[in-house]
Amino acid sequence: MSYTIHIKRVYEPFEKSDGFRVLIDGLWPRGLKKEAVHADEWLKDIAPSTTLRKWFGHDPDKWTAFKEKYQTELKGSDALQTLIEHIRQHKKVTLLYAARDEAHNNAQVLQEYLRKKLS
Repeated sequence: MSYTIHIKRVYEPFEKSDGFRVLIDGLWPRGLKKEAVHADEWLKDIAPSTTLRKWFGHDPDKWTAFKEKYQTELKGSDALQTLIEHIRQHKKVTLLYAARDEAHNNAQVLQEYLRKKLS
């Protein structure tokens, strides 16, 4: 099976080509109303734990360790299984995140993890 998993900042405009949109942050994005997000689902339990999120603080020097710790949290996660079911059902999924840093965020890690798991 072929699946497409995109990532996109939640502040970018909604496009029909996004497919099934899943908000993957544990906190609701600042300044956005539900209608503006256009999320088909909010899987807040797939986000890094509060402890891990605060420890990381989007510090690029902690990126490698953050990736490892977050992947460990994902293993066996019920929310991960829910997301995988959405991907299998919809074939095209966009993971929505709010972080300003587009290179060092949980969406990057989750996208890579899912691609490996589903290949």
